Amino acid sequence: MRKWALVCGILAIAFLSSMAAGEDDGLSFELTADFYSKYIWRGQLLNDDYVFQTGASAALGNMTFGIWGNLDLTDYTDRKGNFSEVDYSFDWSDDLPGFKGIGYSLGVIYYDFPGTGPAGGFVSDTTEIYWGLSFDTLLSPTITVYHDIDEAEGTYVNLGFSHGYKEFFKIGDTPVGLDIGAGIGWGSGSYNKYYWGTDQSKMQDLSFSVALPVEIAGFTITPSFNYVTLLSDDIRDTDAYSTDSDYFFTGISISKTF
Repeated sequence: MRKWALVCGILAIAFLSSMAAGEDDGLSFELTADFYSKYIWRGQLLNDDYVFQTGASAALGNMTFGIWGNLDLTDYTDRKGNFSEVDYSFDWSDDLPGFKGIGYSLGVIYYDFPGTGPAGGFVSDTTEIYWGLSFDTLLSPTITVYHDIDEAEGTYVNLGFSHGYKEFFKIGDTPVGLDIGAGIGWGSGSYNKYYWGTDQSKMQDLSFSVALPVEIAGFTITPSFNYVTLLSDDIRDTDAYSTDSDYFFTGISISKTF
């Protein structure tokens, strides 16, 4: 009950703040449909086979409300054809007052795992709050702190870097971009205890991605190539999600904003 009270409180405050700021900021929506050959989350192998991930978000001023789900497409898990995860999120992002080129984000994510609680051999529904900074400088660094206030009661920190080209090459008259990203994650002792079974704070995962976005008929289509590896030998040795610790997977994303 307390997690929903927190979420509702944050949403109410954000809504009132947005209304007080005026009505000049328009309402926009985004729909996404993604296919991946694996589902890896913070170094955790959640599905070693094909998945479909879809989401919808609404943005008004500095606020973004979102819902996202993962659908297992094969019998790798016992949830084939069903959503194994549905996430609900709220984000407030703006420029940091008094600091040119620095932005901040605050938000909350509620993770719902339909029919996969402790009796199903999976983690329970839980809630994270997060805060982060982004820097408009070389490699666009970001740092985001996620703190679980519910089940794990631990913290995960991600440091990310990215660089993009709007036109890397052309297919006929259609430009194809290039987005390169990398991230490194750290988990606190309580976070790692809940998710991995080791109660030591550790550097956790390292990820790399290369994506090729292209605009076609108002849609953004983005093939991607991704690599994730676990950094800690202690986490690798837990075998909590798989005996493997290095993953390469591909994907294709389709999005539409209106």
